[in-house]
Amino acid sequence: MAKEVISTKLVQDAKQIIETARENAVRSVDFCRVQMYWKLGKRIFEEEQHGRKRADYGAYIVKSLAEKLEAEYGSGFSKRQLEFCRQFFITYPIANTVCSQLNWSQYRMLIQIPDLDKREYYELEAVNNSWNGRELERILEAPQEVIKDPMILEFLGLESSPAFLCM
Repeated sequence: MAKEVISTKLVQDAKQIIETARENAVRSVDFCRVQMYWKLGKRIFEEEQHGRKRADYGAYIVKSLAEKLEAEYGSGFSKRQLEFCRQFFITYPIANTVCSQLNWSQYRMLIQIPDLDKREYYELEAVNNSWNGRELERILEAPQEVIKDPMILEFLGLESSPAFLCM
């Protein structure tokens, strides 16, 4: 039986098509998850806060909801997770401002940045530099180690230091 010969280029192209499709599938699932958490946050906010900035004292909706959801769907719907969902909606009240290129882990870090300018800066940098969750976390924990441009440091409200420029 004769051995069929196929080009290396065909094999490489086929592998690239498969890998790209897999990466796109993961991104799609991640974004669906982000949208789900945003919608949960919105619904909790509407129920618990009735459009006000703060919930009434003694409102235990998140705790009760977490108990019911965890029983059926697992630990991904804990009280703490649902509180993150609510904060996510409060931080990003317009659904269209949620970026499909960021995942839930990244958003959980970003919603903890109170300064809008800083948060938007890190969002853009995460997207433009394809930072994953670990990279974003490392940068948020020690921004001075990553950011060397004095103009960026000033914009972010961080002190410029000669040590930053020598890195």
